[in-house]
Amino acid sequence: MKYKLKYLLLALLLCGFANAYSSKPDSIRLSLLTCAPGSEIYAHFGHTAIRYENYTRKIDLVFNYGMFNFRAPHFVWRFVKGETDYQLGITPYIYFRAEYAMRGSSVYQQVLNLTQAEKERLVALLEENYRPENRIYRYNYFYDNCTTRARDKIEEAIRGKVVYPDSIPNKTFRSIVHEFTSEAKWDELGIDMCLGAEADKPIGKRLQMFAPFYMLHYADDAYILEANGEKRPLVLEKTTIVDVDPEPFEPGFPLSPMACGILFLVICVVMGWVQWKKRRIWWGWDLFLLLLQGLAGCLIAFLFFFSTHPTVGSNWLLGLFNPIPLFYLPFLIWHEKKGLPEPYHVINVMYLTLFMVIVPICGQEFNLTVLPLALGLFVNSASRIFIRKKKA
Repeated sequence: MKYKLKYLLLALLLCGFANAYSSKPDSIRLSLLTCAPGSEIYAHFGHTAIRYENYTRKIDLVFNYGMFNFRAPHFVWRFVKGETDYQLGITPYIYFRAEYAMRGSSVYQQVLNLTQAEKERLVALLEENYRPENRIYRYNYFYDNCTTRARDKIEEAIRGKVVYPDSIPNKTFRSIVHEFTSEAKWDELGIDMCLGAEADKPIGKRLQMFAPFYMLHYADDAYILEANGEKRPLVLEKTTIVDVDPEPFEPGFPLSPMACGILFLVICVVMGWVQWKKRRIWWGWDLFLLLLQGLAGCLIAFLFFFSTHPTVGSNWLLGLFNPIPLFYLPFLIWHEKKGLPEPYHVINVMYLTLFMVIVPICGQEFNLTVLPLALGLFVNSASRIFIRKKKA
């Protein structure tokens, strides 16, 4: 999300005025804003921000920890490595509201039940965080994002302890992700291919709050436990400040991932049967499959060994997609040109059999599309073995 520089400068000036007049009683209101999901992959899960209203000075600003710059040097490379930098930005509320209204995302406001001292402290913390030397932070999707940052600043400002309702049971990082990608199956597949077994471990309420709407749910019934034992609700009131119909989801590719996976399996079966009938191996097909498998494996292996993204270092899918087929390509070509038997397909059949046996017991939830992909590779290698025997 990017805003024009002039809006940021205006917001900074307004924030300075707000600081000078923030001590006037009942002149400040602070709210937690939760924005509905959008169609872009980075907007599938919604968004969280903090709204600051100063009635005395007629100031209405939004503190937004979700700003990033696609034009930053090496953005894609740093994103894959897990070294994406986000920053806190300030924008006038009218522009923030207009943006979400235009994109078809409703916005829900929870007015925080803070004392005057807590309001002033929260504003001071946000202004301190907005200083150029403090505003940039290393983004982490599950553990340190726009929602967790907003929550932590609110908790830091409160003179007491925020007590949230009981955790929603049987939730994992992956299950929560799936709740917001149910209509974007290709995005869901891409995320599933990257997440490892750690994403399938049960998580409590604090970790569940990485998702904006889970934060909204827990804040609704949370209360502040003061030092003297008194309790007060965290949220005074909840309203919908942008109420729009969501834009209809428009799938980009006509076929679902599962349909493509089944089509791949059918093609592998047909290719294997035709070659078996003709007693001829089309090793160009082998090269194509090994190339695709190896390239996919390079990405997963890089995430597994080098990326700092959470949960990617426990991905059992590395057993199916890894760079080994890519490295084996020259040897396959050499064996085929010399007419020599090569052991790859025998080893691959045994390996894929072992992989499919391990899948149900490894503790990782795999996207179902993986099954026809693995079976397609299995059928291809098994057909090569039968053709060799038939020709012998």
